[in-house]
This record gives sequence, C-alpha cells and structure tokens, in this order.
Amino acid sequence: MSVRTPDPNPGWLNEDDLYEARRRLPMVYVEAIPVRQDALGYVTELGLLYTADEDGRFSRSVVSGRVMYRETIRAALLRHIEKDLGSLALPQLPPSPVPFTVAEYFPYPSETGLVDNRQHAVSLAYVVPVSGECSPREDALELSWVTPEQVLSPEIQAEFVGGREQLVRQALAHMGHVS
Repeated sequence: MSVRTPDPNPGWLNEDDLYEARRRLPMVYVEAIPVRQDALGYVTELGLLYTADEDGRFSRSVVSGRVMYRETIRAALLRHIEKDLGSLALPQLPPSPVPFTVAEYFPYPSETGLVDNRQHAVSLAYVVPVSGECSPREDALELSWVTPEQVLSPEIQAEFVGGREQLVRQALAHMGHVS
C-alpha cells in the first residue's frame, strides 16, 4: 500500500483535460461587477476591466472565472476578485450569496445573446461592493470606475464583447437603475 501526497490544487485541470471538459460539459463560472457605494448604499460607480486579447483587440469586461472542484461559490468569488482587483480590494460579500442572474454563454450566437467561443458556460453573476484600494492584475490593463450613466453610454457599451453589456445592464436594473 502506497501513501500519496494530496494534490495541492485538486480543482485544476491540465490544458488537455480542460479542453476535453469544455467540449463535453458546461463549465461553472462566477462573475462579479465591483461597485462603489455612497453612505446610503446607492451605487455611485462600477469597476470595469480593460483587457486586450491575443489579437490586440481591446475590450471591457468584469471580474470572471471558473469555480474549481470542491470550491464554494463564496471562495471562488473572493479568489477571482483578489486575482483581478488585488488583495486590498476589500470586497463585501453578502451573508447569502444569491446571484442577481444566472448567465448562460454558448460557443455560438444563441437566444441568450452571450457568447464564449471556448465553451458552454453557466455563470452566477453578482454585484459586489468593494471598499478598498483596487488595482488591475492578471490579464487586465486597467480598471476604470464609471458612473451608471457612463456605463450605459453607446461608447462604453460597444467596448464589451460576448454580450457582457447585457449583463451589466441587468446588474444596473437589479440595483434600481433604469436605462
């Protein structure tokens, strides 16, 4: 009988296994729209990531990432917020992490309007207040804080890819902002 050392990252898949899983199964993601609030709890700004793809195209996005095997939703949210906004973002997760929507991404245009060319993904989407110092990390070039009115401008809406502008509009509606 041999004793094995436990895998320190049991939720990670190598690239080949991830490719095969994406071909066969919907992947579970969390997405977070970071917000700043005033003293009454009204949203004054939304944090948008500015990224570039491998072809050099620039776009706006939100905090997003996979939920790993045996990882709670809360832990996945915190991990991705820290990964994208830094360890000093100080996110304020609600006691009960209920998403404002469940988004479905498909590798082709569909009735949802949300596209992820790599896979079929189901994403739990959250609005997360942050009170700390945020700075872009990982793949983001910049973090922009914009007002709800600015995020609805045609210029910023056109910078989203994969239909994420719909997700941001849903978040605003969830927070009581009418477009």
